[in-house]
Amino acid sequence: MKPFVVLLAASALAYGLMQLSGATPGMALAGRMGLSAMLAFTALGHFLFTGGIQMMMPPVVPFRKQLVLLTGVIELLAAAGIHLPALRELTGWLLIVFLVMVLPANLSAASRNVNYRTGTLDGPGRRYLWFRVPLQLLLIFWTYATCIRPETLD
Repeated sequence: MKPFVVLLAASALAYGLMQLSGATPGMALAGRMGLSAMLAFTALGHFLFTGGIQMMMPPVVPFRKQLVLLTGVIELLAAAGIHLPALRELTGWLLIVFLVMVLPANLSAASRNVNYRTGTLDGPGRRYLWFRVPLQLLLIFWTYATCIRPETLD
């Protein structure tokens, strides 16, 4: 839920600040700014809750700690890359692939009741999926609309 709130709040704030500053407000730019804020927010979790996020991965996955840290770095690079015009579309496509690839970890975490913050097995369980799967789909659409086809928003 928190990443969703960060995404919407940062996008709305960016759009509002563009209007107040007299700049031409752009939905795509505001959306990318919100996406960047959300990616930085979730990346932070990879560094603060490394142990719990490791538990989210299916048990057969090797090098979990390294993967958790790597995916945090990937999120930070994506947060920056979507603002570089020469890299925006490529970063957008890579981010979509990333979002699809991390969904199994979320499915695994939900099926095993993982609480990534505490590293325990008292998490929200399957009801988490009622929010997480639609959020992943929204993030994929958001990335596509703001990074790959931004002209559709402006």
